[in-house]
Amino acid sequence: MKTIKRILPVLLVMFMAQVVMANDTAPKVIEMDGTNQMKFTVTNIEAQPGQKITVKLTTISDFPKTAMAHNFVLLAADADVTAVARASAKASGNEYIPTDADMKDQIIAYTGLAGGGETVEVTFTAPEESGDYEYICSFPGHYMGGMKGVLTVK
Repeated sequence: MKTIKRILPVLLVMFMAQVVMANDTAPKVIEMDGTNQMKFTVTNIEAQPGQKITVKLTTISDFPKTAMAHNFVLLAADADVTAVARASAKASGNEYIPTDADMKDQIIAYTGLAGGGETVEVTFTAPEESGDYEYICSFPGHYMGGMKGVLTVK
């Protein structure tokens, strides 16, 4: 019985340490919708440098996926957003994610396309450098229609 009394506090401390470590590595979850009005319902995300983030995007639409689908594409701080959007429009065979070598370094993370009622998600690590990182929907015309937001790392 004395052994159990001595071991119990040690086991409790070890368990609490594991709980704290598990919470530190759990990603911050952002749930957002993409609408027929070509808008994200979340247009600003805040993160700490190196923080894990999961973005879950659900498309709210009755249109067929070929006519109205959304994705989440997080861009590098120095990305040419318009150039990425234009290259994306030509990448229908790759869910509107450009495959050009010069575009790959401009994209940090992205989801697949979600049609009406579908949810897609991506987990990524926020950049280490503080700043604003734009995210867009790369389905043709959606970025130009205003479907964008900003991840602010500070």
